Amino acid sequence: MVNKISRGILTVLGLLLGYGFVTFTKDTGVFKSLFTDNIPLYFYAVVSLIGGIILFIIAPKIIKVGRKIMTKVEDQLQNVPASDIVLGTVGLIFGLVIAYLISLPLISIPYVGEVLAILSYLLFGYLGTIVPTKKREDFFSLFNVFKKNTDKEKAVDPSISKSKPKVLDTSVIIDGRIADICKTGFIEGPLVIPEFVLEELRHIADSSDGLKRNRGRRGLDILNKIQKEIDIEVIIYEKDFPEIEEVDSKLLKLGQVLKGKVVTNDFNLNKVAEFHGVDVLNINELANAVKPVVLPGEEMVVQVIKDGKEHGQGVAYLDDGTMIVVDGGRKHIGETLGVMVTSVLQTAAGRMIFAKPKYMIDKAV
Repeated sequence: MVNKISRGILTVLGLLLGYGFVTFTKDTGVFKSLFTDNIPLYFYAVVSLIGGIILFIIAPKIIKVGRKIMTKVEDQLQNVPASDIVLGTVGLIFGLVIAYLISLPLISIPYVGEVLAILSYLLFGYLGTIVPTKKREDFFSLFNVFKKNTDKEKAVDPSISKSKPKVLDTSVIIDGRIADICKTGFIEGPLVIPEFVLEELRHIADSSDGLKRNRGRRGLDILNKIQKEIDIEVIIYEKDFPEIEEVDSKLLKLGQVLKGKVVTNDFNLNKVAEFHGVDVLNINELANAVKPVVLPGEEMVVQVIKDGKEHGQGVAYLDDGTMIVVDGGRKHIGETLGVMVTSVLQTAAGRMIFAKPKYMIDKAV
C-alpha cells in the first residue's frame, strides 16, 4: 500500500516537473523557432505526460534507494545517544540564529553578498551541531556548576588538591562498582577522568556490536551518576599524550604526571603499573579484601547448585559470590546441607573454599 501511494506521488511529481519544464522553456524562449505564438496546451499536456510516465517507470528504483538511505540513517541514529541529538538540535538552532544576524549586513554586499550569506548559514549551522556534541561533557559540567552552585567539577589542576587524585580507567568505569564505593566515602577525590578515556568510551558506545555498545553506554551512565548524584570532586582532564598510542600507557603516564593513583580492575594493568612505580587501586582486590574471613573448621549451611570439575564434587556459592567446592556434594545437588570448611585457597581471581558435608566428618570421627 505504501509503495503504491509513493509511486502515485512520484507520478504526480513527474507531471508537475514536465509542466514546469515547459513553463521554464517558454520564459527562456527556447521554443520560439517552433511556436511563433503562445505554446499550445497540447504541448504542455504531452511533456507533462512524458514526465509522469518516466517517474512512474523509475519509481520502484527511487523507492528502493530511498528505503536504503532511510535504513542507514535509522541505524546511525540508533547509535547516537539521545543527549547528542538534543544538544545537536539546540546547537543547530543557535547556529542558524547567529548566521541570520551575520548575514544581514553581508547580503547587502554587491555580487557576493548572497553567496556569503549562504556560506555563513552552512558554517554556523555545522559548528552549532558539531561543537556541543564534541564537548558535551563540558556542557554537562557547566550545567552542574549552575545547578549545585559549586566549583567541584571545574577543570582545575589536580596537583593542587590535598588528597592524591584518582585516575579512572575504562574498565573500572564500565564495571560500575566505583560509583558505589565513592558513595560510601571510602575513596576521596578528586576523581580524574581523562579525555582519552571518554573518547574510548564513546567508541565503545558507538560500536556495531550490541554487547560492546551496551557496555559503553553503561560506562557513560556511571560517569553521569558520579557527577550528578555523588558528593565528590570530578575533573575532566583534557590534555593528551599524542606520542603514546595505547590508552593503558597514557593512564600510567598521567598517573606519573599527576602523582596520583590509577583506579582499575585490570590485572595486567595492575602489574605494568607496579613495574612503572605508579600506585594502583584495584577494585577486585578491594572486593576480595572485604569478603568475610573463613577459617578451616568453621561450619556453614549452603545449597549445592551444580557439580564440580572433579568426580563427586558439588559447587555452592556464598551471598558475596565466593565459590564453595563441596567434596562428595554431587549427590546433594539442589539440597541445602551443613558443611565444614577444610581449606581456603586465595587466588588472584578471588577466594575459593573447600568443604565437606558435616555428616561425612561426623562419621569419620
